[in-house]
Amino acid sequence: MSTYEEQYKLSISDPDSFWREKSKLIEWFEQPKSILSKDEEGLNRWFQGGKLNTSYLALDFHIHAGRGNQLALIYDSPVTDNRKSYTYSELKEEVELFAGVLKSRGIQKGDTVIIYMPMIPEAVMAMLACARLGAIHSVVFGGFAPHELAIRIDDAKPKLIVTASYGIEIEKLIHYKPLLDEAIHQSTHKPSEVLVVRRPNVSEYMHTGRDFYLDEVNEGIEPATYVPVDSWDPLYILYTSGTTGKPKGVVRDNGGHAVALKYSMNAVYGAHAGDIFWAASDVGWVVGHSYIVYGPLLHGCTTILYEGKPVRTPDAGAFFRMISDYNINFLFTAPTALRAIKKEDPNGNEIKKYDISSLKTLFLAGERTDPATYYWAEEKLGVPVVDHWWQTETGWAITANPMGLHDRKPKAGSTNFPVPGFDLKILDEEGREVPRGSEGFITLKLPLPPGCLPTLWKDTPNFQKSYLETYPGYYLTGDGGYIDQDGYLFVMGRIDDVINVAGHRLSTGEMEEIISHHEHVAETAVIGIADEIKGQVPVGFVVIKDGDPIDPHKLESEIAHVIREEIGAIASFKSTMVVKRLPKTRSGKILRKTLRKIADGEPYHIPSTIDDPTILEEIIEVMKSHRVGKAFQGS
Repeated sequence: MSTYEEQYKLSISDPDSFWREKSKLIEWFEQPKSILSKDEEGLNRWFQGGKLNTSYLALDFHIHAGRGNQLALIYDSPVTDNRKSYTYSELKEEVELFAGVLKSRGIQKGDTVIIYMPMIPEAVMAMLACARLGAIHSVVFGGFAPHELAIRIDDAKPKLIVTASYGIEIEKLIHYKPLLDEAIHQSTHKPSEVLVVRRPNVSEYMHTGRDFYLDEVNEGIEPATYVPVDSWDPLYILYTSGTTGKPKGVVRDNGGHAVALKYSMNAVYGAHAGDIFWAASDVGWVVGHSYIVYGPLLHGCTTILYEGKPVRTPDAGAFFRMISDYNINFLFTAPTALRAIKKEDPNGNEIKKYDISSLKTLFLAGERTDPATYYWAEEKLGVPVVDHWWQTETGWAITANPMGLHDRKPKAGSTNFPVPGFDLKILDEEGREVPRGSEGFITLKLPLPPGCLPTLWKDTPNFQKSYLETYPGYYLTGDGGYIDQDGYLFVMGRIDDVINVAGHRLSTGEMEEIISHHEHVAETAVIGIADEIKGQVPVGFVVIKDGDPIDPHKLESEIAHVIREEIGAIASFKSTMVVKRLPKTRSGKILRKTLRKIADGEPYHIPSTIDDPTILEEIIEVMKSHRVGKAFQGS
């Protein structure tokens, strides 16, 4: 048997022994008293009684091992023409100082801190500084609008918020401070303080007694050392879209997270200490948490922080310039990025301008990788391309082609094999395992491995309802798919109302709720349709109230504006179609799945329970006239 087969079999048959051995990959201040156990709510928990500090493991540990002069973090910002690098020793000094500032402002173990930041080094430092003190950070993606930020403020109840003057979207400045001020105005919970990282050429309105510039309060601050925390203590909260519109606060504990990410760096990615690892994501997303900040630093790699885009900063060669400049060994990005590059440079001429011989492997995740993009990347880059699948909830890969364990050939369109620790099963509606080749609900047999969410932030009932109740003994991923005869997993898409827009999970239910508040809208449905670049984009169908004279073009503009205001530009919501009625079953269920299949040009059947088949015919004509969806773009 290969290393993969041996490790996978042991991880499923005897998870206690498997993870006891893997727990030795990190340095504990106190060894765990047990490996797998239950908490007071009956939930599975890992490494009870172990004491550690994640910031220590990411920084001090490597310095003690003689790696202090190795580069830990490289910051490259084509949008500001700024570059900076930090050795492990230098990054530790910066983090200690940042932690000292937080400590001087009253932050201590167990407090929550929201980080609303662009892709600048201080964002990474803020995360590691919170971890150093045992405080719980919750990073909110800088593209979110005030409404979304306010929801997270009210749920996490931060004692302090860290932000910056602005972020940059190619050439456009996104002023964060006014967005944050509006979010605090909307929120019920009010943070005691706001720390602002000052960026050049912009001044902010500062609320006296609440807002402070970081560079003004760090004078004379005593650096803060690490605080030992319990394995079960939360490291961070990261919010993910829920089907109700209310985001779910995924909790990540310190012990399981450190062990899982340390293990994954070699097992999944094949990386070693000293390698240069670039996850081209954002610290606001789970990929940024796991593989910009924590995974590479726990493993002793050099990690890359990139403030730019795959195209237009300045061109489609941006990623390859990065690989060449920094001798990057591993690139992890979303298929959206490659599709954008491919669209602007289909022949790969920009790639040829750079020496990318240092690159060993390209990893893709965040959305389904279509075979055309997969083969294009494989041909143009000349390295293995590995599509792997995971979720905010799991924190690391559920399925992959584990590069450190075997060298099986990946299969285009598939996310490959279950990673050790994940007991993946495809079930039907009755909870029975289906034969290979048959599509069903992707589930994970409990216990989930370390690193996965143990619960939701102060909401265990919703955790159980959302993930554990549908199939007792199993975690419901919310995705459907099948395993082929060779054992490869194919993820076919969500089974709920969450769609994937350029790797961002967004709730169509939330969009429907926002649209329904428009004074002229009587009823609405939002679906996610296939998009060449972004994977999926939302489109809306609305029924106008009887007798309302509003112009459809005006309505479309107003709805696009309110979605942008409430959710943010990342929703990419542009198209709204006015229809006479929505297609429904006789029980009143809107046929969203059927609408999506029609738009995407997929085979569909009209349910026998539909209340009026002519409604679908009318909507198809509307789609044609708007040229919405793959099926009608040429019509």
